[in-house]
Amino acid sequence: MIMIKNIFKTLVFFVSVFLTSTGIAQPFIDEVKAFKKQDSTQSPPKHEIVFIGSSSFRKWTDVQSYFPNHTIINRGFGGSTFPDLIRYADDLVFPYEPKQIVIYCGDNDLAASDTINADSVFNRFKKFYDILRSKAKKANIVFVAIKPSPSREKLMQKMDLANYKIKQFLSADKRAAFADVYHPMLTADGKPMPDIFLEDNLHMNAKGYAIWQKVLEPYLK
Repeated sequence: MIMIKNIFKTLVFFVSVFLTSTGIAQPFIDEVKAFKKQDSTQSPPKHEIVFIGSSSFRKWTDVQSYFPNHTIINRGFGGSTFPDLIRYADDLVFPYEPKQIVIYCGDNDLAASDTINADSVFNRFKKFYDILRSKAKKANIVFVAIKPSPSREKLMQKMDLANYKIKQFLSADKRAAFADVYHPMLTADGKPMPDIFLEDNLHMNAKGYAIWQKVLEPYLK
């Protein structure tokens, strides 16, 4: 019996090592470690605003200059999805004891698989929201609408529906808000504005972030 237990423990160990080495077990772990190393040398202030989400936040490297009257701790990473935000909440959100948590995610969830729909994204968001509320009960939460983009135009119907479900859910929470960047990014005929994106037609240029700044400013605490 003891021998079987030892064999099992050894097998679990090697599987864990294999998964970690291939990046399956801990996606984006290098970025998370980089943030933690950065914090160890210069710890950000507590009780400020944490931006958490995917590459639309990660690439907003000059976000602080857009909001000079606020202290922004930008923890956008990789091409993250809601399961990734859930996985790293203890590393990238709660240590800062934020007064406000601003979320951008869902874009990559929908793009990952045709089986992911608006309900899937909403349920993932709800799980992340519940985790945030369990440890940051009084924090204000802002969800930034899943953005439209030329490269993911075929997903816009799912995005719009997921945004609607999340907006309706958050309307019942006095400490939460939905920041609609989706509609201001559309042309008069309902297409994503072509001149607010980089060459990849997915990530935004300064014009795109200027739209986000205008929408987000009134919500920041």
